[in-house]
Amino acid sequence: MAENVKAVPLHDRVIIKPAPSAEKTAGGIIIPDTAKEKPQLGIVVAAGPGKKDEPVTVKQGDKVLYGKYAGTEFQYEGQQLLIMRESDIFAIL
Repeated sequence: MAENVKAVPLHDRVIIKPAPSAEKTAGGIIIPDTAKEKPQLGIVVAAGPGKKDEPVTVKQGDKVLYGKYAGTEFQYEGQQLLIMRESDIFAIL
């Protein structure tokens, strides 16, 4: 489960903790940092209330799939997090 974050996103924004990148391939080859792909999976840490006529459908603790280049990375309380619009999320897994 994701750790609690005291930050509250506004409107339709969502804060996500990205899943860690793979360290090895299935064959056991170690992947260097420069060749790792950005993760596309994460856990929702906090969600805003939504827009006036559109409430946010994701909630804290949901595992989600989002676009590779979606969101803005930031560091908060020692954690690497992403903030993005709910529309950048493709699916709840």
